[in-house]
Amino acid sequence: MPSHFFGLNIAYTGLQASNAWLTTTANNIANVETEGYARQQVVQEAGQALRTYTTYGMAGSGVDAKAIEQIRNEFYDLKYWNSNATLGSYEIKEDYVKQIEDYFTETDMVAGFGTIYSDMFSGLEEVYKSAGSASTKTQFLYLAGNLGEYFSAMSNNLKKLQEDANLEIKNQVDTINTLASEIASMNKQINGIEINGITANELRDKRAVLIDKLSKIVDVKIEEYPIYTEEGGKEAGGVESGANRFIVRIAGGQELVNCYEYNTLACVARDYKVNQSDAEGLYDIVWSNGLEFNLYGRNLNGVLKGLVEVRDGNNEEYFHGKVQGSTGGDKLVISADYDYMQDITKCTLSEEGVITVANKNFYYTDWKYDAANKEYTFTIDEDASTYIGSGAHVGNSVQYQGIPYYQEQMNEWVRQFAKTMNDIETTAMDEFGNHAEVLFAGKKIADDDMWQFKGDNTNFSALGDTYYNLTAANMIVNKNMVRDVSKFLTNRNPDEGQDQQDILNELMDVQTNKDKMSFRGCSSKEFLECILSDVALNTSNAITFSKNYQNITDSIINQRLSVMGVDNDEEALNLVKFQEAYNLSAKMIQVFTEIYDRLILNTGV
Repeated sequence: MPSHFFGLNIAYTGLQASNAWLTTTANNIANVETEGYARQQVVQEAGQALRTYTTYGMAGSGVDAKAIEQIRNEFYDLKYWNSNATLGSYEIKEDYVKQIEDYFTETDMVAGFGTIYSDMFSGLEEVYKSAGSASTKTQFLYLAGNLGEYFSAMSNNLKKLQEDANLEIKNQVDTINTLASEIASMNKQINGIEINGITANELRDKRAVLIDKLSKIVDVKIEEYPIYTEEGGKEAGGVESGANRFIVRIAGGQELVNCYEYNTLACVARDYKVNQSDAEGLYDIVWSNGLEFNLYGRNLNGVLKGLVEVRDGNNEEYFHGKVQGSTGGDKLVISADYDYMQDITKCTLSEEGVITVANKNFYYTDWKYDAANKEYTFTIDEDASTYIGSGAHVGNSVQYQGIPYYQEQMNEWVRQFAKTMNDIETTAMDEFGNHAEVLFAGKKIADDDMWQFKGDNTNFSALGDTYYNLTAANMIVNKNMVRDVSKFLTNRNPDEGQDQQDILNELMDVQTNKDKMSFRGCSSKEFLECILSDVALNTSNAITFSKNYQNITDSIINQRLSVMGVDNDEEALNLVKFQEAYNLSAKMIQVFTEIYDRLILNTGV
């Protein structure tokens, strides 16, 4: 039979449970605007019943408040992290592609390609009208020089944008390292508390906020499982220690944090270029433990992915093939199986750099292309004879039209245009029977000399005087013509007189005649339309997907908050409910107090 004071103890447990609910409700209300705070609730269960050895057998012993726990849904957390990573990728691409669009877009205030190109051919028409006039030739050469300056400015703008993206990659890597350190520290604090049987709710909230921030930068996967007292776990007779092992993986499963330990990432500047028109010192990322961080893996997501695609996006047109043979020990002969690799105007290889063969990197010092066999021969820094049949590539395939893609498009147009104009101009002759020099040349960086493309432009190499050495960044008008405009010749047979001007007719025809020059199926003057169509499509996609994933993310946030968020109305109801429960428990204690007074004072029990 239970004690006469058993009821008082039951009322006391109700008082404790109600008080726990009230303080928890107060905590929820106080944190209604706290970032990442998950609503808490009291976990309670009926107290263990006692045998009474009476006809009714068992008597309840009140209520036990077991714990105060968070109300979270891991499924919504996972959905949010995945959506947040994709949103981060599209948001950063939207920002950069809008800047690219601004560079190419022609406005009333800024003269773009269309105006400069039309002015150049208008100048050519003036030369045609005034045969032999030095002033009209000077004016035309000046306008032609403006075209070179336009492309040089565009190339430099894109290069600076690439440098900005590169610096932002470093900033994001630094942020990842900081978050990894904080998560590892938070794991230690959480386990230090929970090993004593207490749930560290607020610290878990703070850790979840860190994971939220990390998920915007890079894709995140989380594992958490209990640590047992024995190494073999439950199977070895171990019991849960109360602590947990919390693991964070990023970029498709690469381990960032493992409980109290964490790996850091480092940015290592390249001492070579992947693409001919790349900025200097672009970063590769490596782990602190020496392992490679795969920047180009398909599982990479987040802001980091967007920055990599903007910085390195080549629309999947990169150098790759199979090693066909090896000559001289240090020569790699690689097949060129794709059309864009067989065209000098589309070549993006840097003069020297790194080629990867069978997952091993080699530094190459030069290369040349054999058009007859459709093969490239690279000179590398060690014996290459053992790699016949292996795959080889320079750079990586990036399925996005990033800065390298637009640089390549400009280089391709400049090379095609310059070659077409030069091929026509160099057929002109002066009265002494000398052929004219090229109209467009390439400025050399090292000295005041220029490339005049006198080498073999079919079997080309990095070292020859070929159109490979002409880029958007260095196209100029032949300096010799600028110094002496009489060197700009306008007909093939000077004996027929200056009015013949057959060369000028052909040069002017290049503007619209696709048989003279065709760029992506369009005439030379439609270059801007081709580029802007790419930029506009990329901008539209980035904006559309950014909005879509923002809506998806907002929807997931609302679903998440419906579970973990604090609702003022709900907490107000809880406040009234548990206040009433507290009052009832207190009233019960008062009732039992009166009963015990009567029992003790009046009956003498």
